[in-house]
Amino acid sequence: MITAIVFVKADVARIPEVAESIAALEGISEVYSVTGQIDLIALVRVSRHEDIARVIADQLNKVPGVLETETHIAFRAYSRHDLEAAFSLGLD
Repeated sequence: MITAIVFVKADVARIPEVAESIAALEGISEVYSVTGQIDLIALVRVSRHEDIARVIADQLNKVPGVLETETHIAFRAYSRHDLEAAFSLGLD
């Protein structure tokens, strides 16, 4: 699974609608409204690199109200959940 994190600057008056439209796209797993320099963070989860272009360039960037995007491709995931599973002995 390939994960991309997309920072989205959106028309401030349309953030909720933009977020819902992005969340409805195939390949988008989550959308967060955030504070700071950007308005939304979208997580893209696809099986092939070619699908990243399909989701972001062909769909997400064309959502009305999206002004600018910045995409980051994840190399490896680290989380408490992943670490617990890696070191689990199978005992509850």
